[in-house]
Parts: sequence; structure tokens; C-alpha cells
Amino acid sequence: MRIGIVTATYLPSRNGVATSTALFARGLRERGHEVRIFAPRHPQMPPREEGVYRLNSSFAGARALGAPADYPVMLAPGPLLTAKLPLRDLDVLHTMHPFLAGQLALRWARFSGAPVVYTAHTQYEQYLHYAPMPVHVSRAVVRPHVAAFARRVGRVLAPGRAMVEMLRQYGFQGEVELFPNPVDLSAFQAASGADFREQYGVPAGAPLAMYLGRLAPEKNLGVMLRAFALARASRPDLRLLVVGDGPSRQTAEADAPEGVTFTGPVPYTRVPEALAAADAFLTASTSEVLPMSMIEALAAGTPLVAARSPAALDLIQEGQNGTVREAEAQALAVGLLEVLAPTTLKAHQEAARASAEQYNLTKRAADLERVYREVIAGQKRSKRTGRG
Repeated sequence: MRIGIVTATYLPSRNGVATSTALFARGLRERGHEVRIFAPRHPQMPPREEGVYRLNSSFAGARALGAPADYPVMLAPGPLLTAKLPLRDLDVLHTMHPFLAGQLALRWARFSGAPVVYTAHTQYEQYLHYAPMPVHVSRAVVRPHVAAFARRVGRVLAPGRAMVEMLRQYGFQGEVELFPNPVDLSAFQAASGADFREQYGVPAGAPLAMYLGRLAPEKNLGVMLRAFALARASRPDLRLLVVGDGPSRQTAEADAPEGVTFTGPVPYTRVPEALAAADAFLTASTSEVLPMSMIEALAAGTPLVAARSPAALDLIQEGQNGTVREAEAQALAVGLLEVLAPTTLKAHQEAARASAEQYNLTKRAADLERVYREVIAGQKRSKRTGRG
């Protein structure tokens, strides 16, 4: 198949959508498919990227819209650039976004007659505090737009139950297939965290919790730090590494209790060793869909201690690969201490590795190929019966 993926964020931007898109592209190529990725320009992008077609973007526009600093906003391509893009022989188009990238996918589908698949990745209302307009105005615009877009595509996928619930709340009542993100398990299963611990001064035998991700208001970092402080009162050798960057980093560092180290962002190639260094992954966020970092933590054998959310309930088998607690400091502290208990920690780690198998890139790519074949076949049937 010739597959076109239209995404508003891609490597070297550092977020779950960019990472999962790149992994799916790799997995599909390994299965013999031609994958063409249409993504915004990025100042740190490699000089040559096979199969990647960059569209104009704006970091000034990103700042104006409140987007993350490492998230350039895609600009609509003009007719001259569009004419140069390899669009007309595509068999299927896949977009991760209902806004400009999604509209381009629908428009470009007309060139080739290809169906469009949409993966709903983002709980947009969790991020309206970034928007340069009142929240009630943003919500009134976002909800009907997302629902209308979902009704126009051939198949809607969602990484977790949080996104299915969001689409229902937005008014979309069509079929939604649960479709988890992939992980390259081999990179995490083989990782050792010894060097990462040494780099940040964590003794080999000390219990280590880790948060890895964006440092932003929706991540509930204050609650996470208070939970760590409460847990450390019972286990004074407990440490916390906060890996990542974002607009809340300065405030979080100022409020951090003793035993917390902020590493800043690390290259994605070091994420496996970072997660392998930890004994537990700690998060108080309730805004996640099916976060890559939490799946990767499981693959590295790191059990999860998470605030209650649809994503946490999707990922965690209570008392096995982690625990789900209410999004308040005392509850998370108790959960963290239980997971780190020396008598059960090894069993939690083994359960974490086992639970990650369902996210294996090889399996997820094969499932995505199946989705594409189904939607292509469905469109052909509709055309034959005059319903296309």
C-alpha cells in the first residue's frame, strides 16, 4: 500500500503523537508498505528524511496559539507546493488531528480517491487554558468541529477509553475502534538504568520514582511533588527524578522537596535507560489519553503509580503492574509506598513487562495494516453500491 500520514507534529518534536507516528511509519515500512509523512517544518529536522514531506510552519503562530515551544504550527500549503507533493496515487490517508492536518487529509483524499482514517489523540478541552480566547468560546468551537470531522472520515480510532468518551461528549455517535499506541519493546526490554542513576547521583540500592513527560499545568505536578514528599517521610532514601521540560518547570523546581532532581529533557534514545533506572513511574496527571511514556515505562519493567483517569484504568491492572489512586497527594503517596515495598516490587516489575506486550510495534503495525485494508475495501463496496 501507499500510505499518506498527515500530522501536525512530527520528529524532532518531542511528544507522544510525534513518537507514535514515527513508530507506526517504521512498522508499516518493515511490513513492505510505502509510507509518506506530511508534517510541519522544524528547525532541528534532519537535512534529508526519506519519505517525509515538510510543510511550512510557524513558531510565532505556535506561541500565539499557546502551543508548546517545541510544536511548530503547520501552515496551509499553497497550490504550487501542493502540486509537488506525491498525493495522487495514495491508497489511504491517515491523520492524527481534526484541524488543519485533518482538513488537508480530506482535501487531498479527493486527488486519489483514497479513504481517510482519523486517530483521535488529544483531549482538547484539557488544553484550553493555552488558548488566546475564553474557555467557553474555545469549547463551543472545538466540540462541534471535532464531531463533524469524525463524521466525514472512513474510520475513527482512539488510543484509549478517554478519547472514546471525549468523542461521545462532543456529539460523535459513530463507531470508534480502540487502537493503542505502539512501543518498540526491544529497546526498553534490553535497557539498563545503571549509568542513568550514576549520572544523577542516585545510589544503586535507593528506591527511585520517576516522572517523564511535559512539565505543564495539566500534569498536576504540585500534587505529584507533595505525594513524593509524603512518601519520603516514610522512606528517607527515596528519590524522584523529573525528566522533561515545559512551562511549569521553574515553578515546580522552586516548590520541589528534598530528594527531587530535575534532569531537563533527554534525547529519546536515552528514554529506555531513564525508565529502566526507575523502580516506579509516578504521575498525578488526569489529562492523559494513553501516554507513550507510561507504556514505555511498563516495557522497561517500571510499574505505574497514577492518578485516576481513563488512561490509567486502560493501562493498569490494579495490584499487578501498578496502582490507580485518587488525584490527591496522600492517596498517591500510599500507592507509591505499596508499589515500592521490597517484598512485592519484583512481582510488580515482572507484571509491568508482561502487560506491555500488547503494545509491541510489530503487532500494532499489523493491526493498523488491517484497518487500512478494511477501510479501503469498505470504500470500494460503497462505490459499487452507489453510496460512496
